[in-house]
Amino acid sequence: MLSVLSYGRLVARAVLGGLSQTDGRDYSLISASYGFGKDFRKGILKKGMCYGDDACFIARHRAADVLGVADGVGGWRDYGVDPSQFSATLMRTCERLVKEGRFTPSNPVGILTSGYYELLQNKVPLLGDSTACIVVLDRRSHRLHTCNLGDSGFLVVRGGEVVHRSDEQQHYFNTPFQLSIAPPGAEGVVLSDSPEAADSSSFDVQLGDIILTATDGLFDNMPDYMILQELKKLKTTNYDSILQTAQSIAKQAHDLAYDPNYMSPFAQFACDNGLNVRGGKPDDITVLLSIVAEYTD
Repeated sequence: MLSVLSYGRLVARAVLGGLSQTDGRDYSLISASYGFGKDFRKGILKKGMCYGDDACFIARHRAADVLGVADGVGGWRDYGVDPSQFSATLMRTCERLVKEGRFTPSNPVGILTSGYYELLQNKVPLLGDSTACIVVLDRRSHRLHTCNLGDSGFLVVRGGEVVHRSDEQQHYFNTPFQLSIAPPGAEGVVLSDSPEAADSSSFDVQLGDIILTATDGLFDNMPDYMILQELKKLKTTNYDSILQTAQSIAKQAHDLAYDPNYMSPFAQFACDNGLNVRGGKPDDITVLLSIVAEYTD
């Protein structure tokens, strides 16, 4: 038989559990970005929200907070095309669609699809290709909706552990899924995937959850355990603290990228595919770091 005190505790837990499930507060993301261009080894190279051929955006709307990263494929430079133009324009277009309210929070693929098709409709063709990852926090429902095409991605960390993460999409080694616009007549030659092919997920988040969204320049050089060690330094939801932690993560990944003796995640993946590779992977690095917090005007 339960004592009166024990019964009271059970009732209190049930009530508190019910309240947590019907939390009427709106949530938001406090976010900061940091990164490096591959060819700028002594510090940050930033033009707008671009780091080398990477691009990103952070957009707020009354219904949702939206993040995006994209990684332009550098091989276009061999053909006289600036790879950063495609990724940067894609992210700027997605950002504008969000700020104009032309999106549904539960459908990040729709944002990516609309942004990509706007690029296709440009009178002057914008050649290039890019991976992309978009993350949407629905303020009212407290759900995170994501889509990821290629090998950029995200982690959600709670209590020092990864509780959600994106899945890479690769056609074969070092050839991720990607959106592209090819020159006339080369459509069948240039690899191109549909935005609808992006991997999607939706799940609840909690106050204090950490969301890290990044291009492959981070994930190819830092395994999860190193990222988690850096995230332990993040103690508050203060913007300056978030920015400092994003900077620390990006800098460590950047340093490891140029270490010839380091067995990076990319090198390990290459060895798994029969290649004799060692060292970091020099690449553009973009880190968006966010904390789920209570929404305030």
